[in-house]
Amino acid sequence: MATALVNRAAPNPSIGLWRLSFNFFRNLSTATSTQKPNASSSASKKPKRKKKKNLFEVAQFLPNWGLGYHMAKTHWSDVSYQITKINLYKDGRHGKAWGLAHKNGLLAADAPKKISGVHKRCWRYIPHLSKPGETTPTLVKPTENVSKPEAQVA
Repeated sequence: MATALVNRAAPNPSIGLWRLSFNFFRNLSTATSTQKPNASSSASKKPKRKKKKNLFEVAQFLPNWGLGYHMAKTHWSDVSYQITKINLYKDGRHGKAWGLAHKNGLLAADAPKKISGVHKRCWRYIPHLSKPGETTPTLVKPTENVSKPEAQVA
């Protein structure tokens, strides 16, 4: 590093030995210190922004990669997709997805369609809509037939 400074200063004869040595020590001191104490304290004060997630990063934490669950983009209001099919690429963060469109909680289309914008970082899970396997319980009254218990006994 010192030879580079000397070679750089050689064509200009007006720079004295004092100025050359001062530049050398200044460059040496800034090269050894990685951060100034003021810069590290100001960087720690700012909160880091939370990285938003694409559809696959949201779906990976849901059971069965989110099949049957509702997801929507953050800027959509009253529109969501119920995921029916996901094709993942090898890295698990990219791929293709299909789903049933819902508007205001009601089914908007009969057939699943390919969801556009699945790689954009603005997806969220909609927890309050129906989950897969969640059905309303129905009461079934047992019928009193004498022939059924006899058939079960025999």
